[in-house]
Amino acid sequence: MMTLYGLRHCDTCRKARAWLDGQGLTHRFHDFRADGLDPALLQRWADALGWEALLNRRGTTWRGLTEADRADLDADKALRLMLDHPALIKRPVLSRGETLLIGFSPAHYLENL
Repeated sequence: MMTLYGLRHCDTCRKARAWLDGQGLTHRFHDFRADGLDPALLQRWADALGWEALLNRRGTTWRGLTEADRADLDADKALRLMLDHPALIKRPVLSRGETLLIGFSPAHYLENL
């Protein structure tokens, strides 16, 4: 079973969900805000993909952080920020067994699922 992690109102998450449905691929959607985020799960993602790959520096949540929050980032600080502000996680994250994909691209999904 696949799990798609993200935010319910995120356009990219909606596109990924619609694409998965259109392909007939059964999945569960896990909303970071409504369903929470397990710190151990986030740590596993960071170990597998790197915290830099998970951190969304393009969104309004990033721009809304204080300079002190954005300065001197390391893995621990970045993970704490992502737990406090789930919109800082690049979305969606698709998990299927050992496969983890960040973001959405039909070609990328076809190649890796």
